[in-house]
Amino acid sequence: MSLVDVRGVWKRYPGKTVLENVRLQVDEHEFVTIVGASGCGKTTFLRMLLGEIEPCQGVIEIAGKRLVPEPRADRGVVFQRYSVFPHLTVLGNVLLGLEFAESRLLGRTFGRRRARDVERAEAMLDRVGLLSSAASYPTELSGGMQQRLALAQTLITEPGILLLDEPFGALDPGIRADMHGLVRELHRELGLTVFMITHDISEGFSLGSRLLVFDKPRLDPHEPDLYGATITFDLPVRDRPDMDSVVDNLNLKNGMRT
Repeated sequence: MSLVDVRGVWKRYPGKTVLENVRLQVDEHEFVTIVGASGCGKTTFLRMLLGEIEPCQGVIEIAGKRLVPEPRADRGVVFQRYSVFPHLTVLGNVLLGLEFAESRLLGRTFGRRRARDVERAEAMLDRVGLLSSAASYPTELSGGMQQRLALAQTLITEPGILLLDEPFGALDPGIRADMHGLVRELHRELGLTVFMITHDISEGFSLGSRLLVFDKPRLDPHEPDLYGATITFDLPVRDRPDMDSVVDNLNLKNGMRT
């Protein structure tokens, strides 16, 4: 049985169809990268997997159960813009997820439980290379360090599915390469199932074990919003196809980096 099963999913807004008839099955531990022109519904699809947006039609199941239309701890998300709390230290940002999970009313733990949570948070910071900055605030960190913090903040609650929405788009090439290595290691060591949106098709092939292309298979030039996007290509990355021919065939040069 697939971990994620998407069957005939549509998303419409008044006067606009964003996604139409999306079908997908993803097994546990896969690393799925998602590419497509700007505005083709990639983020909408990711937000559906998160439970933040409901489809208008169709079914999404995770581990055989229909997706509950609200974010849950089994799915973690990291956006391009860092979703960290500037008023909390690095350690405080990572602790927060544990404290809310264990004490929903107070949002804070005490005594032995807090000591255990601090130990877990410090271990996660050490794993992403931020333990020496535990007492710092996010504004004191570089962009790459802030993205490492966002990952630690998400992974501390041990989600099985990690959703990444262009997490490295604003980083310099050298820092991006470091983050690629970290995400590969976390994917392997934590047994994560990853969905990652990127505008960089070479990044999609480099990181993913499977690459999805979102595009509109049909277009009315008089009503461009009449039809929505769907998965037009589902490519196993192990084949490592020629990059230039792939970009040409997918007609994705507009709005994407190669």
